[in-house]
Amino acid sequence: MRRRARELAMRALFAHTQGGVDLEEALQHTLSAMGGEEDPYGDPLDEEGVAFARRLLSGFKAHQEEVDRVLKETVEGWDFAQMSKTDLTVLRLAVYEMLFEPTPFAPLIEVAVKIAKRYGGEHSGAFVNGVLGRVYRRIQEGTLQAVPKEA
Repeated sequence: MRRRARELAMRALFAHTQGGVDLEEALQHTLSAMGGEEDPYGDPLDEEGVAFARRLLSGFKAHQEEVDRVLKETVEGWDFAQMSKTDLTVLRLAVYEMLFEPTPFAPLIEVAVKIAKRYGGEHSGAFVNGVLGRVYRRIQEGTLQAVPKEA
């Protein structure tokens, strides 16, 4: 359920940032588009999943400055204009979740990489994995603060 909710959030945020569509409108449009898609992971998108996607989107919007600052400090040799917009969208949501949600790191990173592979380019999975790995190391080293994680 959460993997599918993260995918919904990513697609809605992409439409919002790239298409200039209102965030709630983008969420509703994406939700209706995803309703007919077969899910290869078998995760249904129920009310709880939609609520989680909304929480990710509103949380990211509330903390966008900090998330973007962390990404700019972490990604070496790239600026946002050079990055794939799909990869950037996946990274923004994943970094928000790493810093501000109680989700354990391993499944969060694994799902972000799967989403990047599904929607991004040939090297998107490896790129997203590398960036999130560096963010994780910064948290472990204590140079970034994150909320406590669920056991």
